[in-house]
Amino acid sequence: MTPLPVIHIVDDDESVRSAMTRLLTAAGYAVRTYASAGDFLLDPPADTPGCLLLDLRMPGPSGLDLQDALVRHGVRLPVIFFSGHGDLATGIRAMKAGAVDFLTKPVESKVLLEAIESALRTDAARRTSHGASADLLARYAQLTAREREVLQGVVAGQLNKQIAATLGIAERTVKAQRAQVMAKLGATTAAELGRIAAQLPLHGR
Repeated sequence: MTPLPVIHIVDDDESVRSAMTRLLTAAGYAVRTYASAGDFLLDPPADTPGCLLLDLRMPGPSGLDLQDALVRHGVRLPVIFFSGHGDLATGIRAMKAGAVDFLTKPVESKVLLEAIESALRTDAARRTSHGASADLLARYAQLTAREREVLQGVVAGQLNKQIAATLGIAERTVKAQRAQVMAKLGATTAAELGRIAAQLPLHGR
C-alpha cells in the first residue's frame, strides 16, 4: 500500500501554518508543520513520499539555509519556496539549488495545490528511478568476476572470439558466460544488454 504523501510546512507564522494545514488536509494530504528551520532539522522526516513548503525568511536560519543543509545531508525532498519578500535573484538561487517552485505570498489555493501536485510527481519519478537503479545494481552484484569481465568485453564491442583471446578462455565458455550475464541482468538481446550496461558502474567505459 502506497503511503499517503506528507506535506511538510516550515513557516514561523502560525496563522500561515494553520491555514495551509486546513487547505491541504481537506485536499487529502497528510501534513506536518514546523515553526522554524531548526525544528525541521531536529525532527527530520522519514524517507516517504511528500514535499516541503518552505518560507524564505524566518528568524534564525532562513529557508535557503535549510535548503543548503538538506542538500548537504542528501535529503532529496522536493522544495517549494514561498515568500512575501522574494526577489528574482533569490528565486534563481533557490531553483539552482534544486527547488521545484518559488511562490509569492499570499499564495492562491489553486496555485499552491498545482505546485504541490507537480512536486509530488517529481518525487514519485525520482523514487521510481532510484528503485530501478537499486534493483539493477543488485542484479549486477550477482555476476561472477568472470561474467563481469565478459560483460566488459561485450560493452567494448568485442566479438566472442576476441573476448576469449583476451581472457585466455575457450570461445564456447564466453558464449556460456555471456548467456548467464544476459539472464542475470534481464536482457534478451545484445542491444538491450548494451543499454543496461550503460547504467552500470563499469570500469574502463
